[in-house]
Amino acid sequence: MSQAAQQSKKNSRTAITPTREENFPEWYQQVIKAADMAENAPVRGCMIIKPYGYALWENVQNHFDGMIKAEDVQNAYFPLLIPLSYIAKEAEHVDGFAKECAVVTHHRLSANDKGELQPDPESVLTEPMIIRPTSETIIGESMANWVQSYRDLPLKLNQWCNVMRWEMRPRIFLRTAEFLWQEGHNAFATAEEADKDARRMLDVYRDFFENYMAIPVYAGVKTPEERFPGAVETYTLEAFMQDGKALQGCTSHNLGQTFSKSADIKYLDQGGALQHAWTTSWGMTTRTLGAMIMVHADDDGMIMPPRLAPHQVDILPLFKDEKDTPAILAFCDDLQKRLRDKGVSAKIDKSDSRGSDKMWASIKKGVPVRVEVGAREIAEGQVTWTRRDLGRDGKKKASVDEFVDSVQPALDAMHHDLYAAAKARSDAFVHDVSSIDDIRAFFAADKKGGCKIDYVLVKDSPEFEAVAKEYALTQRCLPFEDGGTKVIVSKAY
Repeated sequence: MSQAAQQSKKNSRTAITPTREENFPEWYQQVIKAADMAENAPVRGCMIIKPYGYALWENVQNHFDGMIKAEDVQNAYFPLLIPLSYIAKEAEHVDGFAKECAVVTHHRLSANDKGELQPDPESVLTEPMIIRPTSETIIGESMANWVQSYRDLPLKLNQWCNVMRWEMRPRIFLRTAEFLWQEGHNAFATAEEADKDARRMLDVYRDFFENYMAIPVYAGVKTPEERFPGAVETYTLEAFMQDGKALQGCTSHNLGQTFSKSADIKYLDQGGALQHAWTTSWGMTTRTLGAMIMVHADDDGMIMPPRLAPHQVDILPLFKDEKDTPAILAFCDDLQKRLRDKGVSAKIDKSDSRGSDKMWASIKKGVPVRVEVGAREIAEGQVTWTRRDLGRDGKKKASVDEFVDSVQPALDAMHHDLYAAAKARSDAFVHDVSSIDDIRAFFAADKKGGCKIDYVLVKDSPEFEAVAKEYALTQRCLPFEDGGTKVIVSKAY
């Protein structure tokens, strides 16, 4: 660590160094480390999601899974390995993923004359297998077998799984070679049903982002340059992080008949004629965990959205005298039970760490509410509790009954406050401009956020392409709120 960095750390009053303003990318990594959410794996480009981070992903899964099942989606599972011939059937699709594909060519290992393990030369596969970058092609093969008649449609499938896309510049949660996601794949009898479904699933995602993750988004359609390979339209949610860069939260694709024709998904319509189905696909990844960090965390660590937090309340028993320990722990156990009876998830830190260490561990993990219980609190019949996002200014004392009754309203208020703060930032980040010169001036001044401009001014414009290349800009989406006439341009993750 440099002398300047050491001095900065010494003078800092925050738990995380560097701060967001000093070095946002490094701050992001340090938040993940301090919250004990994940770490880099021994395998280059991959990550290990630790129990606390995985508990967050499990909550994402559990809540979103319920939402898609309400849309009559059924979960299934398909193979990790996809024959090369399946992907090669759709030329545009394979062109979009070719440089990211990992290929399996052998089916066993053997020792060479030096005793070193190597792919057995006698075990070459008759056909190379691709570790799934996405599953349109192999799910399409199954759909072709399952769909025979209009009575078999719509067919709505989803799988929770891992995928691999070889990433050269990895960053935990945001870009890793292997990541977790859900991928939905639906088939319909008409083009109208398919497009309506693709739009509907984007609405479901938006509901989840806003009402669970507390993240405001711009909902819109991708420009042709950013469209998913093989799709007719790609719908997206774009969110702005605290550093002003955009992040794609999820996508929902109207695939038309691209994959149904390559996979031969046909059905007999009501008139007895053979028709190709119309398909959609939609997905959300562990990248959402990175978005939650970059939208909500502060210079003291993570701030968990209350409705997805691995646990919503930290109960911190404070021990000063060993004789008080049994009574304090019994009190905490009873408090935990009462909170759980109210539907609030709570965890007791029963370690022998100092009270200040327990507090800072809770702060860095972003637990929405922490409550302190010591001998004095028991004697007074009160607890001291704090909302993570309010910090010291939000510290309160209350009777146990008052506290238990206050927690759920406090969690709801915290959710709304987190969303409102993120919405205010997001709105301030997007600036309406009227020319490509305005875009250049905005980014030349190193301002945070992005520009919104009439799409006709940048479409197929060599001048815009030069600006985009100079400042590493991308066209994020054509927001629905503007009727698809304007495009948001920004730097992005």
